[in-house]
Formats: sequence, structure tokens, C-alpha cells
Amino acid sequence: MKIQQIETYLNSPDFQERLRGLTELNHYESAVAIPLLMSKRDDPEFIIRSFVAMGLGHQQSPESFQALLELLNCDLDPNVRAEAANSLSKYGEIAIPYLVCSFCRDFNWLVRQSILEPLMTLRHPQALYEICICALTGQEQMAQEAAIEGLAVLAGTEKQTEALQRLVELVGTPVWRTRTRVALALRKFNHPQAQAALHYLKKDQDHRVVGAALEGAI
Repeated sequence: MKIQQIETYLNSPDFQERLRGLTELNHYESAVAIPLLMSKRDDPEFIIRSFVAMGLGHQQSPESFQALLELLNCDLDPNVRAEAANSLSKYGEIAIPYLVCSFCRDFNWLVRQSILEPLMTLRHPQALYEICICALTGQEQMAQEAAIEGLAVLAGTEKQTEALQRLVELVGTPVWRTRTRVALALRKFNHPQAQAALHYLKKDQDHRVVGAALEGAI
């Protein structure tokens, strides 16, 4: 599609046409695509702003990075903030401090999930540990369970000792789902403390926790 047609779509009152225009920008180089993406950052439709965030993750530049930070920090819709977080993670190391800060400030689960998942693969143990601890201090069960899974990823890294200690502290939590996640996470650690905690959980009063502690033991 020619750029003039894309501009016409982007200025259409029909959000579906604006969406089509944004999609067509994937075929253009950054010098052309980025200014047009930036022009729709304040679109009234959250799905348009989400696609802008997605596009800025693919069309990387200092301007794109700054725009994504603004969407992550200021947009009122969690879908947009989540997409901005996901796109920022594609920038790698430079984005990590901003993602950690956002995770601890933004309590929306969709946003937090969009930060936690990529940090599990970016191989930055300190940042992953920080957001896991932040999630564990909150009351959201899903966030806590995801944090426990994140701590398991730290087995064999420079943060292994701290991660294992946090998991051991959760062995006695009254929530069976949490204890189940802890049991699964502990199996990632080749350490006497982890084995002792698993031995304790094998005697848990809840059969689901026992099953998790025994998984892979045979």
C-alpha cells in the first residue's frame, strides 16, 4: 500500500481503517513508519494505541523508546501499558530498569505479566529477583505464583541463594496453591536446603502439595 493511502487510513474516523493503516506500516522502514506511529499515540481507541506500542517495539529508535516509556507510565488503559512493556523488553538491557520500576508501581496483573515473562528470558538475575520479591509482598495470588515461578528460574544463577531462601520461607504459607508452586520451584535447586524443604512438603496435609513435592522423585 502506498504511503498516501496509509495516511488517509490513519486519519479516518473509522478505527478499523486506522488499524489497517498501522498494520501496513510494518512494510515500511523506520524513517517512514515511526513518525506515523507517533502521530497516533493519543488516539481515543485503546486498540489503536496498543498497535502503536506494538509497532514501536519493531521500529526501534531513541524516539520510539521514549514514546513507549510515556505509554507505559501514563496511558490509562492497562492493555496499552502491557503492550508498551512487552515492546520495551525487545530493547534489551537498556529497558530493564524502567521495567522493574514499572512492575513495582503498576499493580495491574496484565502489565506485570508483560514484564515478568520477558525478564525470565533476558538473563538478568538481579532484575528478575527484584520484581519477584515485589510481587511476593503484594496480595495478588496470581502475581505471587508467577513470582515463585520466577524465583525457580534463578536456580544456578548469582541470585540462587537469595531465591532459595525466599522459597523456603514460603513452605509454611497457609495457601495450598502457593505451597504447591513452592514445591515445584524447589525441585529446580540442587541444594540440601531445597531437599529438606521438599521432604517437609511431602508430608503436607494437602494431597495436591504432596503430589507436587513428589513429582519427578521416582
